[in-house]
Amino acid sequence: MSLTNTHSTNAELIERRNAALPVGLPSKSGVYAERAEGSELWDVEGKRYIDFIGGIGVLNTGHRHPKVVAAIKDQADKFLHTAFGIAQYEVYVELAERLNKLAPGATPKKTAFFNSGAEAVENAVKFSRHITRRPGVIAFEGAFHGRTLLATALTGKAKPYKVGFGPFPPAIFHAPYPGAGMSAEACLNCLQHIFKTEISAEDVAAIIVEPVQGEGGFNPAPAAFLKGLRQICEDNGIYLIADEIQTGYARTGKMFAMEHSGVEPDFLCIAKSIAAGLPLSAVIGRAAEIDKVAAGAMGSTYGGNPVACAAALAVLDIVEEEGLIARAETVGAAVETTMRTLMEEFPTRIGAVRRLGAMVAMEMSEGGDLSKPDAASAPAIVGEARSRGLITTTAGSHAQVVRTLIPLTISDALLKEGLDILAEATRAVVKG
Repeated sequence: MSLTNTHSTNAELIERRNAALPVGLPSKSGVYAERAEGSELWDVEGKRYIDFIGGIGVLNTGHRHPKVVAAIKDQADKFLHTAFGIAQYEVYVELAERLNKLAPGATPKKTAFFNSGAEAVENAVKFSRHITRRPGVIAFEGAFHGRTLLATALTGKAKPYKVGFGPFPPAIFHAPYPGAGMSAEACLNCLQHIFKTEISAEDVAAIIVEPVQGEGGFNPAPAAFLKGLRQICEDNGIYLIADEIQTGYARTGKMFAMEHSGVEPDFLCIAKSIAAGLPLSAVIGRAAEIDKVAAGAMGSTYGGNPVACAAALAVLDIVEEEGLIARAETVGAAVETTMRTLMEEFPTRIGAVRRLGAMVAMEMSEGGDLSKPDAASAPAIVGEARSRGLITTTAGSHAQVVRTLIPLTISDALLKEGLDILAEATRAVVKG
């Protein structure tokens, strides 16, 4: 007997969701998926959508890529789970080997697998504290690092992530992130101020940074800022953690966004698109440093699940064989062209367009002034686009940013169709 009712409507499922699920779970769209393929999704009522958000950056290789599906089926025919600490398996080792070679920098690497982005962040911080025997961690305003208690503490946005969930783990500090009038130099100076007034550099274990802030509004960090962080860390025995959970896997036109700056982190956190939708994350560390974590001090029952690892190996093949790193630039350039055309049409409503590779965002503002975020228009554009058959979402401290995380495998025809819908939706909202 099927556990699902294939004749349910979105409205019926919304009613069931409200009765069975907590209010706190995000369910804004009201779209209940029935099936998906490539860059398209169909809901339970048969309505078709072009997917411009890819499960929030999870589907760089698209929905149900044939090579991923085949890898999953092949591994499922062998075994689903053993726990890597009990009976090891080759796909875990092979995936680690490949990621160690791909990670930024020439220093030898080693990799451990976990289940989610938040777990990767938690473990990178744990490792840093364990090795340095220091308590302090510095993150940045506008950052998003996950929803576990430590990851929430690291996140630099109060609502809705932090309100009512404290007290948070101690010795966590937030510094300004470049943008909105703050230069890279000014932000680096603020770190020095924190060392003087809040916590001594000798007590800081790690600095964690997104090379492009995701939830914060798709704000790329200047290379000078990341290089400055690297120097501060080297001068003070601090580990640099790069959170590439949203930026990794070809999304920015490089395999990893840190490559744009030439900066090598001590620990690299990845998740989201690593396994094309299956739960998997990783911490890639400099071998000499990550090996300082005591034996038995890291692990996870489900981390590095064999089916997820098999899918992740297929993803790496697809990225290489289909040229998705180069494709990211093509996709991103097309999105940027559309958004900049809209910005020229509505200069008093669209304050900025930002892009690195295929991470592209359009920020809505009042009078074109970024200091006056328009918190109403971006959600309205997303809703209007959805009604016309396009799925995307917002970002930013006031949800004032329309962002896209389009599958890099999207066809030119679907990309154009989706961009036309986005433009129509924007015009409909802005013109009223």
